[in-house]
Amino acid sequence: MGVAQKEINETIYCLELLQQTDYLANEQFESININAIEIIKLITSIIKTAKNNDQHQ
Repeated sequence: MGVAQKEINETIYCLELLQQTDYLANEQFESININAIEIIKLITSIIKTAKNNDQHQ
């Protein structure tokens, strides 16, 4: 999951670069970025839950 978290962070960075260089329109960026943010929230939640479960065992 740590690798997935790093990859989605890199993806978000790349999306920001694509928007700043006008390769992506704002509407395209917003749509993809919203999904990317949701993915990072899910991954972060999974990591936190796994850590909590490890501490309780």
